[in-house]
Amino acid sequence: MATLRFIVGVIGNIISFSFMLSPTKTFYRIVKHRSTENFEGLPYVCALLSLSLWFYYAVSKTGEFLLATSNGIGVIVFLVYVVLFLVYAPPEIRTKTAILVGTLDVGFPAAVILVTRLMMHGDLRIDVIGFVCAVLSVLTYGAPLVAMKRVVTTKSVEYMPFLLSFFLCLNGGIWTTYAIMGIDYFLGVPNGMGFILGTAQMALYAIYWKSKPSQNISDQLDDECQHMHLINESCED
Repeated sequence: MATLRFIVGVIGNIISFSFMLSPTKTFYRIVKHRSTENFEGLPYVCALLSLSLWFYYAVSKTGEFLLATSNGIGVIVFLVYVVLFLVYAPPEIRTKTAILVGTLDVGFPAAVILVTRLMMHGDLRIDVIGFVCAVLSVLTYGAPLVAMKRVVTTKSVEYMPFLLSFFLCLNGGIWTTYAIMGIDYFLGVPNGMGFILGTAQMALYAIYWKSKPSQNISDQLDDECQHMHLINESCED
């Protein structure tokens, strides 16, 4: 079983690396146009937070080298994405995103590390870190849900990258299998949700991939953008 789990973990690393590279097309477009357009930075900020804490969980738990390598590489890759987003975002969005980065990607992980290192030991430390990781991973799936809502509203998949959805499904499935083999509920539950959401996004692609948003819907979104409080989007005419 240990050998089979190791093989699954290696496959998971390969799929995870592909998943991490899936937004490159999006960021190529951002760099080429020198603008973040209608893309949101929140999913990448949340992903960086999740990857950072999962890396901490993996290095704190014995025998999770493959989980550590997967998330360690992810931290580096998504840090690049977040930096690029900050560079090309409009000033107002850049400021709000930078505040989120400082709070979620720097302040919160630092607090978790300090508390668990200074106040907890052994299995208690690992369980608390795992619980925090699982809860945050579940919460970060709000970002795919927002993307799915936008697809249904606009009847267009333009701003929900296909590769990101595909690898969300694949990545969730393989790491759920890895977690089941190691009886790791903290890892299994959020990745199981990722698999379900990825499958749902693929279903939306099958429904809307040929559709184009109507002008009325685009105008409605322009009005809604003026009232967003977390990360404003620059809407196209």
